[in-house]
Amino acid sequence: MAVAAKSLLQHSSPCFFNSQSSFIESRKTPRLACQSSRILAKPVKWPGSLRLLRKRDVAVAKKERGLVVRCTADGIERRMVIGAAAAAAAGETEVVIPERLKVVALVACVMCLCNADRVVMSVAIVPLADKYGWSSSFLGIVQSSFLWGYIFSSVIGGALVDRYGGKRVLALGVALWSLATLLTPWAANHSTLALLAVRAFFGLAEGVALPSMSTLTSRWFPTHERASAVGISMAGFHLGNVVGLVLTPIMLSSIGISGPFILFSSFGLLWLSTWVYKVTSDPRDSPFVSQSELRLIQAGKTESPTGNGGKLPPFRLLLSKLPTWAIIFANMTNNWGYFILLSWMPVYFKTVFDVNLKQAAWFSAVPWGTMAVSGYIAGTTSDRLIKAGYSLTLVRKIMQSIGFMGPGISLLCLNFAKSPVAAATLITIALSLSSFSQAGFLLNMHDIAPQYAGLLHGISNSAGTLAAIISTIGTGYFVERLGSFQAFLTVTACLYFISTIFWNLCATGERVF
Repeated sequence: MAVAAKSLLQHSSPCFFNSQSSFIESRKTPRLACQSSRILAKPVKWPGSLRLLRKRDVAVAKKERGLVVRCTADGIERRMVIGAAAAAAAGETEVVIPERLKVVALVACVMCLCNADRVVMSVAIVPLADKYGWSSSFLGIVQSSFLWGYIFSSVIGGALVDRYGGKRVLALGVALWSLATLLTPWAANHSTLALLAVRAFFGLAEGVALPSMSTLTSRWFPTHERASAVGISMAGFHLGNVVGLVLTPIMLSSIGISGPFILFSSFGLLWLSTWVYKVTSDPRDSPFVSQSELRLIQAGKTESPTGNGGKLPPFRLLLSKLPTWAIIFANMTNNWGYFILLSWMPVYFKTVFDVNLKQAAWFSAVPWGTMAVSGYIAGTTSDRLIKAGYSLTLVRKIMQSIGFMGPGISLLCLNFAKSPVAAATLITIALSLSSFSQAGFLLNMHDIAPQYAGLLHGISNSAGTLAAIISTIGTGYFVERLGSFQAFLTVTACLYFISTIFWNLCATGERVF
């Protein structure tokens, strides 16, 4: 058997593995006459400097039909699939998807669901307001009730992620927010107080999502791929707006108020059934990751954060450094603008341009779709700049400056929009450029405090949530008293400009904690 395997290995085509960016490996499967369909069960010692076949590789190999021979030497894998199935598929290219890409795909899916569940209420609140006669100021209170729970769970969720890992904490969060989504239409029919309580519970459960995403991508990806991984995850997050804004009006018109809430809570349970059995918090604990991929992940990390033993660092120390406040202030500004557009866009198009609910949803959905694409572009651009030798500090400042100056200028121009198409175009530009913040402050948490990134994310996210509550409620009062969105859009634009200056003065890409 060893002689036959050696002979086949010599005639196989090599596999190519790019140590810099190897999301997808592909190799040619040679035409072989061997009819064996067995799987190599014992390590085979290859001559020369080749290592023993590892048990982890055997476990991965057993998933495929035919005889699988895999050896690892100097970080390069060579692999053959032998047997009847391989003979039938001779000459075809075999694609092996790295485990870290599967993990980030599942994270992107749950981030999509996370935002879609939020958006359902932004659309459903229009018929609810008509039914119960809610004022614009009360609409702001209902919209912000999600944030009442969200503000408390961010810090706690971040600390839990640092201690127990992203997998368990995220799974618990999805289970709880899916339950809250399912209960929302019942609460709306029962009483206003019940609706506010369920929405606050929903926010409490969703507060763990972003810290979990941030920590999982930092564990599963090397530094030079991390911005792209976050870009993919946040692309799912922004696409959730599109999914929610498009599907919710359809479900409302065909089924009723309960339709979209039942649909999205079911998606959460479906996602959980895959996540629990396929993912680990750390790639070193995964039975599915190959040794070469694990070496790539570990070798590509510039820092080696150790466990904090469940102990939290002194809050006074964290808050005594200007880079921490740069992140907090950036998160507050980002959430201020983001939640104004997320919560009020359908109402804005209906109020200012008198478009119906379905048209308002479509005008609101387009900007979020482009934001998903631009966020990934921002991530890959950031990674390329880092690979090209630019400092982390410079790259983070460039990305964040684009992420704030772009939407600030766009919102000022929005005051002069005369048609829904012009308004949608300006909002699209604003959100597309704001997605560059993902490669700015969102990644900077792991740059300055890799050991406590989850906690720092929770602290900054709580501050950002407070800003979102103020902006969401404030928009309602401004619109009710002044009769337009113009004044609040101007205030938001000025806040973007001030935050840009503060970020460039105080932020750093160097490790601080």
